[in-house]
Amino acid sequence: MNESTSITRRELLGASLGLAASAAFASSPSFTLGADRDDKRIDRDKSLENQVGITTSSLAGHLTAKPGQGQFSLEQLPEILRDELGMRVIDLNTSSLASLDERYLDRCRNAAEKAGSRFINLKLNQRNLDMNSADEATRNHALAEYQRSINAASMLGCRWARVLPTAEKPDQARHVSAQRQLADYCAARNMQLLIENYGWMATDAASVPTLIAAIDRNVAACPDTGNWANNEVRAAGLKATFPLAVTCDFKARELGPQGEHAAYDLKSCFTIGWQAGFRGPWCLEHANRDRSALFKELALLSDMLKTWTQAAQH
Repeated sequence: MNESTSITRRELLGASLGLAASAAFASSPSFTLGADRDDKRIDRDKSLENQVGITTSSLAGHLTAKPGQGQFSLEQLPEILRDELGMRVIDLNTSSLASLDERYLDRCRNAAEKAGSRFINLKLNQRNLDMNSADEATRNHALAEYQRSINAASMLGCRWARVLPTAEKPDQARHVSAQRQLADYCAARNMQLLIENYGWMATDAASVPTLIAAIDRNVAACPDTGNWANNEVRAAGLKATFPLAVTCDFKARELGPQGEHAAYDLKSCFTIGWQAGFRGPWCLEHANRDRSALFKELALLSDMLKTWTQAAQH
């Protein structure tokens, strides 16, 4: 087979997994929270099943508002991910946004739509806010800033938003109250609030489902495969969290040349999710300051997930 007609393994995997998903993805209806909606239900998006995407935290040093040589902006990102990695699902971080200006957000959303891609989630990672404070003014300021970010997420077409957990366990009454306010704010914008294991939650395998049960409305899980104190907590935490998951941060740390991952078993994380009924999206979280090496490693991780998915389907 000559070069012009050859098909790479990645293209073959993507084609076999993605034809039906791509049609559904392109024509998927907007997410609507009706008045009769059961807010305790986990609303998974079938158009995102078997999709591999990326979290923009993976692109630190490469994604920037004013790109230099070898860098790119958020407006350029969807086309780059589509063309170089075959990815159309993007999980955003507030630090990835150059501005909350509506015109800028419109340009970014238009760029994603033009590339046939979607922004699905916005991680609210402002570390200088405290919605759990005993001081009412401090709490209200934090909630107002988070609401501004949720507005931005809505303008970008995101289905979900997530607040960054703190390092220390907060007062649970204030914390649940604040999360409920944000869950309601999301619901009014046809979005859903997500809970991710991070910070104080990383040592407790039951932390995510416990908090979701306490919030009790318009909330789901976004498990991060890497953010656990150790492998024992990781396995138990993922088993407890994946049944409530609508998306996943599939985190990988340092990789060997063939995808070896000494930190923990990546396939085991996938298997736990699959056995719990989770089917994606799997949003890769993996960093490398070398852009060429990063994209090769992201492609390797994507291929691994697609191979495991194919095997699990048969």
